[in-house]
Amino acid sequence: MVELAEMARALRGASSRGELSAWFQPQIDLQTNRLVAAEALCRWHHPAWGIVPPNEFIPIAEEDGTIGEIGVFMATQAMSAMTAWNIDISVNVSPAQLEDSGFTRWLERMIRRIRRPARRLTLEITEGRHLGDVPALVARLDRLRGLGVGIAIDDFGSGQASLLQARRLHATELKIDRALIGDDSPETTQVVAEAVELAHDAHLRVVAEGIETAEQLAKVTRLGCDRAQGYLLSRPVPRGDMARLAATA
Repeated sequence: MVELAEMARALRGASSRGELSAWFQPQIDLQTNRLVAAEALCRWHHPAWGIVPPNEFIPIAEEDGTIGEIGVFMATQAMSAMTAWNIDISVNVSPAQLEDSGFTRWLERMIRRIRRPARRLTLEITEGRHLGDVPALVARLDRLRGLGVGIAIDDFGSGQASLLQARRLHATELKIDRALIGDDSPETTQVVAEAVELAHDAHLRVVAEGIETAEQLAKVTRLGCDRAQGYLLSRPVPRGDMARLAATA
């Protein structure tokens, strides 16, 4: 069992040592059944511990500040993929990163340099920490949105993720949490249906996460979700494999 302090120390400089990599999970358009996007996901391969799950190291990175290093690495990977492939790319961004004006200014500069339209990039706001100075955060997001960048609220249906938060952050996309997708009860299905309707009324795209069965895929299609991702469609894959998938999109 690796101690938290030891893992925190090992995270520092992990990207510069080549231990981090970006994997990608495809998203399909539920109307056309075509590959239209992919979510960039961070993977950490420690030389002694092997693959460390993101749900173990990301919270530690947010607490000790190394999330900034990881965030720059992943945003760079996402923008590189966006310039190489003719699909949309989303990448997770912690509120801890958005509290750092230096990160958002760096992101603005990078976006202005890339060849592809910035609308191809979506930032997924994760729930690792409470939102701090919301007006300042919204101002930073609005500058990025002014460049065309999309803003997604991740994990709707768990924790603090809500339509209210989507409105507060001027979001463009809502991601339905896998826990709701996997719950077939009439009550939960109604919650999802109402969320989809309200999101569409607010002109938000709706993405269903965690699709693992044909029945779940049929359900989210019937409920009007716009896109879907999950193991039924594809597990996260290395960059080279995603490049080959994107080439046929």
